[in-house]
Amino acid sequence: MGRAEFIALMAMMFATIAFSIDAMLPALPDIADELTPDDPTRAPLIMTAFVLGMGIGTFFMGPLSDAFGRRSIMICGAGLYITASAIAWASSIFEVVLAARVVQGIGAAGPRVVSIAVIRDLYSGREMAKIVSIVMMIFTLVPGFAPTLGYLIISTGGWRGIFAAFMVFSAISVLWLGLRLPETLAREDRRPLRPRLMITAVGEMFAHPIVRLSIVVQTLCMSILFTVLMMIQPVYEQIYDKQDTFHFWFGGIALVSALASFLNAMLVMRLGMRRLITMALAIQIVLSVTVLLHNETLGASAFFVFAIWQAYVFFQAGLTIGNLNAIAMEPMGHIAGMAASVIGAVSTVLAAMIASPIGLLFDGTIRPLIGAVFVMALMAFVVMRYMGRVEARLPAE
Repeated sequence: MGRAEFIALMAMMFATIAFSIDAMLPALPDIADELTPDDPTRAPLIMTAFVLGMGIGTFFMGPLSDAFGRRSIMICGAGLYITASAIAWASSIFEVVLAARVVQGIGAAGPRVVSIAVIRDLYSGREMAKIVSIVMMIFTLVPGFAPTLGYLIISTGGWRGIFAAFMVFSAISVLWLGLRLPETLAREDRRPLRPRLMITAVGEMFAHPIVRLSIVVQTLCMSILFTVLMMIQPVYEQIYDKQDTFHFWFGGIALVSALASFLNAMLVMRLGMRRLITMALAIQIVLSVTVLLHNETLGASAFFVFAIWQAYVFFQAGLTIGNLNAIAMEPMGHIAGMAASVIGAVSTVLAAMIASPIGLLFDGTIRPLIGAVFVMALMAFVVMRYMGRVEARLPAE
């Protein structure tokens, strides 16, 4: 496999996550009408159920691939994803679809998490960083077209067509992997699962104050993102009457917000990770308060102000989540693999648990959404300020 084909395959593995989340957004009204007509506010749980499963899977997939090889775990994860998609496609019970989405998220974590390990098996240093950057650049484009693709699928095959598309997408990617990508982890390099060592590593992580605080802030930042994803479609449909153009607005805003990664790369060396995160959260607090206080007096321009606020939420995610992950990983270099899995799993699962009940508070106005984001951004800002004082007291390493 040449480098271009390898990058394309890894990007497709990454894209499974974004496609599974963003392509579902246009389907939420139809799912609410058919599966939960008495309480349509439950439909966005379809989003957080997947994220919850993804967080659970993130914890296990990395260590499993170290023990049993990369290919087998990626193929098993894809098989689990396809099976869960088929169950959701066939079911007429909302709770069954939710359970299937959790399992689907667990399965999707396999290709997503193990892809990083595969890249590390084959490349190192700057070459690895270059490959990951290209893969992530392609990955950031997926939210731009996934809602439009979902809208087109729904218009021809209904909301169940989305789950059929998930099955086809995953089947193509795993067939490509099975035919073209050899195993990248030799048997002599595999490490057996040792629960005691895993528990020790987790204990060491949570004993470090900077790691603890970074996970707290990362959880809050991801909760902001998941809350917006849960509530954004009802806001467009019921408040601004933009249901027919929702996929265009969402895709355009997602593409513009992808520029945050480039801005972060330019600013992080100059400002530092902690300062950049704190500044991004402060801007979020000011914007949220402004929209919350003045939205009802804006008249016809209210939607465009909201769209700007939404774009900044995605932009803020690009300026914070990666940097927070790097801060948490910095003291854990000796257990980097386990640390990456634990940080990703804990922050994702907790964020899904926080966002799920908030998403049910939608009352036909933007107040619950903007208010929740303001509170979480304020809490994250306070923790970041506290982290600076804690960092100052730590002995120099």
